[in-house]
Amino acid sequence: MATKGSMVSYGMGRFIAEFLTGAFGSIVFMFYETEVGLPAVYAAIATILYSVWNAVNDPVIGYITNKRAPFSKLLGRRFPWIILGLVFSSVSFVLIFSVPERWNAKTQPVPVFLWMLITICLFDGLYSLWEVNYQSIYADKFRSQKERTETAAIGTGIGVLGIASGFIIPPLFFSYGDRASYFTCALIIAAVSLVSSVLFGYGVFETKDMIKRFAQQQQHEAPSFFSQMRKALKNKDLLAFVILLFMYQSGCMLMTASINYVVKYVLQAKSNQATPIFAGMLVGTLLSILLWTQVAKHLKNNQKMLFICSLFLALFAFPLTFLSNLTAYIVVMALWGLGFGGFWTFMSPAMADVIDNLVVQQHRRDDGVVFGMRAFFMRFSYASQAVVFFLVHELTAFNPDAVTERARIGIRLHMGVIPALFFLGGGLLFLKMNHLGPAQVEENRVLLKQLDI
Repeated sequence: MATKGSMVSYGMGRFIAEFLTGAFGSIVFMFYETEVGLPAVYAAIATILYSVWNAVNDPVIGYITNKRAPFSKLLGRRFPWIILGLVFSSVSFVLIFSVPERWNAKTQPVPVFLWMLITICLFDGLYSLWEVNYQSIYADKFRSQKERTETAAIGTGIGVLGIASGFIIPPLFFSYGDRASYFTCALIIAAVSLVSSVLFGYGVFETKDMIKRFAQQQQHEAPSFFSQMRKALKNKDLLAFVILLFMYQSGCMLMTASINYVVKYVLQAKSNQATPIFAGMLVGTLLSILLWTQVAKHLKNNQKMLFICSLFLALFAFPLTFLSNLTAYIVVMALWGLGFGGFWTFMSPAMADVIDNLVVQQHRRDDGVVFGMRAFFMRFSYASQAVVFFLVHELTAFNPDAVTERARIGIRLHMGVIPALFFLGGGLLFLKMNHLGPAQVEENRVLLKQLDI
């Protein structure tokens, strides 16, 4: 039986993951396009190539780390990778913002393009090393529905603070037009991540039973990587889930990357005015935990809860296109946060239900491959964000040095309407494809206990 302390500590991983992801998504593209001066087409290509790398390395890392780890007999198969990946990914984040100032991205864009591409790929590879293994521990360590729901609710609360911190903290340390301030900001982000990791270790430390089960599984030859991927992709419930996550993540990436554009070019305010907008989202998200956990007690269907929350996300993303003042953005982002917090609360329990279904079918626990495949789809959201930004900015003739009303309309579109379409489309596809109901979930739980997997 997992303790509350281990649940809280595990939730710190959500804080770190969302803190780094939020900071990355909200400032990297804008930093290179508007501060360094890299043309949007180069920034978009770098982000797309990064997304391909991102998508490929996650399932591969999941497969490799699923088979072996240093000191696995003592520490388990996940814990060593988590600690190593977390430390080095935090440090590598600083490199993204260390592009030499003497390089002129407008006259010689290729060196800056290569710096952007290499550093973001390095960061992502190290980030994936710990995050894929972190996610993989959840279904194995927290086995009952009660434990999973409690851990997810606690993790949502802590993770939301990570998201908010990833959005709120950076604008406090960088200023529009001051390129060097972004490097200082990156140092602060890396430091926060490393300090937070101290509180994280207890929650991901593997129990003796987990280490024992891994040792028993190692006695049997593991299926090949492609064999495991084919089997996983044949499961319609898993496929529906990862498509939904891709659409959800794409919409979120568009919104978070758009906020600084909105503040700078639509509201024509200073960078610290992004903070209250993110704070509004934080308030709505925290309130949503109380709301959705009560609804879930009556519905008792994690999969259906994701669909309902997707509709909420779409409903409140749409009006963001038409707002004209800071107060309105704060209020609507708080309402949007209700759907965001709900989706977050039920994402991990719903994924655990899907994994249980696969484990029962395959009589093996290869969570690393499954979470790697999940990440494969989610990571393409960076490419979708880059493509949307590039197309919208091209069609609206966006120029960071002379922004027209037409360009502002484009920014409004990738802040509101376009993300809303992603949320709505993902929810409708998920409703059609996913058929994993409460009865099947409970049956799988009984079978897992009998199989002791």
